[in-house]
Amino acid sequence: MSRSVESNHNVVFDCKYHVVFCPKYRKKVLKEPVDIRLKEFMPDHVHLLIKCDPQFGIHRVVKHLKGYTSRVLRMEFRHLKSRLPSLWTNSYFVATVGTVQLDVIKNYMESQKERND
Repeated sequence: MSRSVESNHNVVFDCKYHVVFCPKYRKKVLKEPVDIRLKEFMPDHVHLLIKCDPQFGIHRVVKHLKGYTSRVLRMEFRHLKSRLPSLWTNSYFVATVGTVQLDVIKNYMESQKERND
């Protein structure tokens, strides 16, 4: 497996993260048609593989993703506003992913998706 690195003006990096976050109260709201708006989904949590600049920070990426997706989904699917005070919980799980682990994590995410279909 080849390694692809990126760089900004002063850092060369290959930072990948496995991120999981859930709707408030773990409500199963990520079903049709809401699930179609998200590429990787579970009915009650989201799995993502994210590559980001370490100077920007994974916490900022997750914060931006959760804020943006909450805004878009709640505007498009009004029932989410009445069912939940906010779409996502404040917490999330994050783990670094090495080059060797990448395929293992992708397979795990697919098996989770199939298990909940």
